[in-house]
Amino acid sequence: MLVVPTMNAIDWYCSTSAAQWQRVKAPKWSTTALGPVVEISTQHAQVIDGLGGTFNELGWDALCALDQTARDQVMHNLFAPDQCNFSYCRIPIGASDFAMNFYSLNDVADDLDMINFSVDRDRHILMRYVKAAQQVHPGLKIWASPWSPPAWMKTNNHYASCYDNDTPNHNGLPRERELELPTTGFKMQQGYLKAYALYFAKFCQAYEREGIPIAAVCIQNEPCSTQKYASCTWRPEDMAYFVGNFLGPRFEQDGITTDIYFGTINRDNPAFTRVALDDPKAKRYWRGVGFQWDGKGAIPAISREYPQLKMMHTEAECGNGSNDWPAAEHTWWQMSHYLRHGASVFTYWNMVLDQHGTSPWGWKQNSLITVDTQSHRVTYHPEFYLMKHLCRFVQPGAHRLVTPADNEQLLAFENQDGQVVVVAVNRTDSMQSVTLGMRGRYLNIEIQPHSFNTILF
Repeated sequence: MLVVPTMNAIDWYCSTSAAQWQRVKAPKWSTTALGPVVEISTQHAQVIDGLGGTFNELGWDALCALDQTARDQVMHNLFAPDQCNFSYCRIPIGASDFAMNFYSLNDVADDLDMINFSVDRDRHILMRYVKAAQQVHPGLKIWASPWSPPAWMKTNNHYASCYDNDTPNHNGLPRERELELPTTGFKMQQGYLKAYALYFAKFCQAYEREGIPIAAVCIQNEPCSTQKYASCTWRPEDMAYFVGNFLGPRFEQDGITTDIYFGTINRDNPAFTRVALDDPKAKRYWRGVGFQWDGKGAIPAISREYPQLKMMHTEAECGNGSNDWPAAEHTWWQMSHYLRHGASVFTYWNMVLDQHGTSPWGWKQNSLITVDTQSHRVTYHPEFYLMKHLCRFVQPGAHRLVTPADNEQLLAFENQDGQVVVVAVNRTDSMQSVTLGMRGRYLNIEIQPHSFNTILF
């Protein structure tokens, strides 16, 4: 039951490019609306499972340049419940494009029984990053996806899917072995399919033994793209065949309760996703769908057509290393779009990078935090504060509250204790007068230009 707001129980936090996370003196509730009313409904939409970012090897490498005290402070600011409060984060299975180099959890060719499967490398890098976060937030949930299967399971026998035109042969893939869309780059043969299902199972089991349970897996990062870094193309029919005939039954056989998601989908055509979701064998195993990048064009239809499935935002668009206010405003648009269309998870990309912010493949990208590995200076960027405006008070288990469908600048949530959290953004150059309405009461507020605001009652 939604708690009726009292006249004085209002908190307000505001961030602009000049001043971040400032507490603002909040007005009182009124019985009079001074302007057009943005009505916050008491109607519940989706449950929020969690919000967070992504653990990558290069992030931990940057953090290791700091002394223990400074590193602990960064982790506290990201994961402490009274700070950013990240609660649901992503890890790669093997190499991502922000790993130090290509690798998988079994690089022994044709080891179909996974005798040489190992998470030893992760114990020294990725798991240390995750465990440092768990020390701050013990309830942290983790989901995972591969960027590529082991290279020996792919038709081109390589981690990459396309030739590196920017730095010729940098990734070692000859042009004649590029994958072609819309083909599947995985070897769709029984031995490899069984081995890959075992690979996923052993991954979940190994991480569980290390104290890092895996809540969900997506089958493939961006299956609709060929990349010069670790990647693999999949047709939706083939992903469904793998899940329905191999991965789902393997998880059942081994008693693995990790959820299986169709994703991470980076195509805006809903028909691509429907093919897999409607597969007669796979459909019993799907628990949700993960979307990123061009997938933003598909989530409105899929969330509406498959209400029984969870929707997940899997990767924020990473920019080009500007780390500025316009980048944060673009990320806000992504938050608003995905959450208003049913996403129960929002996942930022790199939480931490060094001062260069560049992948081994030459793409400089944004991050929430930059660690200068020479001066040891730590910089918190506008997107860090934007994430804090959403994540600090929206708890796992909260419901999104229905707001006007045409208003992209406001999101509202109700926590399980009845607290209402409103995140309101002004992306214009002018002060905006806004009246929030709820149950016949009105909150008349003035929102600063280019600001992020969190209002609690």
